[in-house]
Amino acid sequence: MSQTLSFPVPSAVGSLDQYIQSVNRIPLLTEKEESDLAHSLRDNEDLEAARKLVLSHLRLVVAIARGYLGYGLPHSDLIQEGNVGLMKAVKRFDPDRGVRLVSFAIHWIKAEIHEYIVKNWRLVKIATTKAQRKLFFNLRSLKSSSNTLQGEEVLAVAQQLGVKPEEVREMETRLSGQEMALEGGSDDDEERFAPIAYLADPHAEPSDVLARRQAARLQDEGLHHALAALDERSASIVRRRWLTEGDAATLHELAAEYGVSAERIRQIEAKAMQKMRTQLAALA
Repeated sequence: MSQTLSFPVPSAVGSLDQYIQSVNRIPLLTEKEESDLAHSLRDNEDLEAARKLVLSHLRLVVAIARGYLGYGLPHSDLIQEGNVGLMKAVKRFDPDRGVRLVSFAIHWIKAEIHEYIVKNWRLVKIATTKAQRKLFFNLRSLKSSSNTLQGEEVLAVAQQLGVKPEEVREMETRLSGQEMALEGGSDDDEERFAPIAYLADPHAEPSDVLARRQAARLQDEGLHHALAALDERSASIVRRRWLTEGDAATLHELAAEYGVSAERIRQIEAKAMQKMRTQLAALA
């Protein structure tokens, strides 16, 4: 394996633009260099080889993540999730199959980003089946215009994606739903006709208010009890990922703090959340 490879490691830079510039300066691998590193990782569990394989493909993650900016999620978060997919790809890459890592990694990077979008987009519940996810990520690009799909167009899209025509119509309706501000802007007329002016609160009856307050109190107590059942590290990870005001800690920030991989933090988080759900169910 070549001993002359030099990889500038992206440091804790001050902005996303600086990070992108940093990863774009990392040299690409030749086919032989990639093969040597991949064999060293597979045969000798060489972590330095894994590091070089990951670093040399970070620009690929940036490029793929850029294609998902239309969902309104932070580019940095999309890149972070894509990097997790890249690391999974490097771990599973077999250099003897005759394909380059870039071709193999694309699937893993996109899969991780897709999972993140489905869990975090504002219409998080719109894609719950495999067919719906396929529609979610492909419908807009297949439409020839912004107009509603007509009969033959619906059939064409359904045939191309291998789904039912009614699923195409349903997904298009859900994706085209528009958000409306509850309160108006600064203009008095806008405020007069904003939804806040005419939507009644069906839960304002005093007994309903009291019941909700009691339920909230029990929920808070249950959450405190569930957190107390976790070990200190797991509880800290859950709090900083889900229960903090402001920006939540990222997987990579926690991984750096605890000296483990981002994937390990994800595993700890998933196990902790499952344990908490069990605790809360027992209190219900």
